[in-house]
Amino acid sequence: MTIRNIILVLYIVLFSTLNSYSQRDSTVSDSLNVELSDVIKMSLENNYQMKITKKNHESAKIDNTWGSSGRYPTINLGVNFGNRLDNTEIQTQGQSSRVDMTTNSISPFVSLNWVLFNGFAVITTKRNLELQEQVSEQSLVVQIETTLQDVVQSYYKVLLEKEKLTVIRQVMKLSHDRYKYVLNKKEFGSAVTFDVLQVKNAFLTDSSNYLLQKLNYENSIRGLSLMMGDSSQVFYNPTDYFAAKTDTFILSDLESKMLSSNKTLINQYLYQNILENNIKLQKSSLYPTISLSSGLDYSNRRVSYDPGSTSSSYAYDVYANLSIQYTIFSGGAKKRNIKKAKIQQDIGELQISEIKRTLRNNLISALEMYNARMQLYNVALENFESAKLNLQIAEDKFKTGAINSFNYRDIQMLYLNTSFTKLESIFNLLNSHTALMRITGGIISEYN
Repeated sequence: MTIRNIILVLYIVLFSTLNSYSQRDSTVSDSLNVELSDVIKMSLENNYQMKITKKNHESAKIDNTWGSSGRYPTINLGVNFGNRLDNTEIQTQGQSSRVDMTTNSISPFVSLNWVLFNGFAVITTKRNLELQEQVSEQSLVVQIETTLQDVVQSYYKVLLEKEKLTVIRQVMKLSHDRYKYVLNKKEFGSAVTFDVLQVKNAFLTDSSNYLLQKLNYENSIRGLSLMMGDSSQVFYNPTDYFAAKTDTFILSDLESKMLSSNKTLINQYLYQNILENNIKLQKSSLYPTISLSSGLDYSNRRVSYDPGSTSSSYAYDVYANLSIQYTIFSGGAKKRNIKKAKIQQDIGELQISEIKRTLRNNLISALEMYNARMQLYNVALENFESAKLNLQIAEDKFKTGAINSFNYRDIQMLYLNTSFTKLESIFNLLNSHTALMRITGGIISEYN
């Protein structure tokens, strides 16, 4: 078998394999087309961290009642059963004997205990429960924002790998066409084996890159499925257009939105209100406690004597008692607890200041990164357009013999690299845009 025939067989086998992979791509990718809005909806429903946060919010809502704050009385209903056997010595006229005495009793009761006043602690506790429910609700919103940011980045990652796969497929097709072209030239004697081997090596390299990129693409889809909480192994095909968002932002406007809408900061404000209420809660111990206790008791008692006499009795009573209790001295515990609550409030104020400074620093860094990536995107876009035009011109020049295969390959690789740089710049710019939306509290409205 001649070298030409060997090369031809290798080409047919390789191209058939890649063609089967391409057909597999078309078949699998048609399994389920999804848009970003679809992915967000499924993620918010199925993401495990979202489910956990929702359960915590439900628990906080259950606790937020007047009953939990101690406003209502405690009512107990019960019954006591008594059974007793006594062996008693009886002496009559100098003689003694022992008698068995059996006592059976039943005593049902109902009692009520109610703290009527304890220094406004009930109202303060209820307010804290309301604030804790709001904190839990904001925590749910924070988790929604986190999930949104992760899902959006994961979705754009899939689009990035998909676009890269398209570019590599395009370059591989150019190498394939060049391979066929050189084979035809060799058949007519205008090309040598060295030329064929060069274009074959380029085609094999592009084919390997295609297979590796295809693996990257499929792995990114698996990562998206994991983010969505989907275990069905469905192959998702994103259909959104992969384009950069080139909005213009002003630092002062972003900072104003951040201070009013950042969910982490809002949560800290709510927590600070709880700390302020805790001071009032500790001050409630300075007041007396007024309690009411009331109830109804009933007792039925039956006594049996050996050899056969019995007696029975019953009694009931109703009571209502009011008590006032005030602790005169507790070793300074009340004042210490109030001072510690005030210290916690001061710590909370410091934490708010720290969060504001950290957020502002992060905002400045995020905006500078966004602007830098905007410039990089514009440069990458211009380079890509030049490389694209250069590739079109080079293809014609190669066919006319104006440039050799080495020069044409260099231009191909330049086009591939500039395409990847453009796609990476789009992905980075989208991530920076999403980060700005997150820190200013606008990510939910952005992707709602």
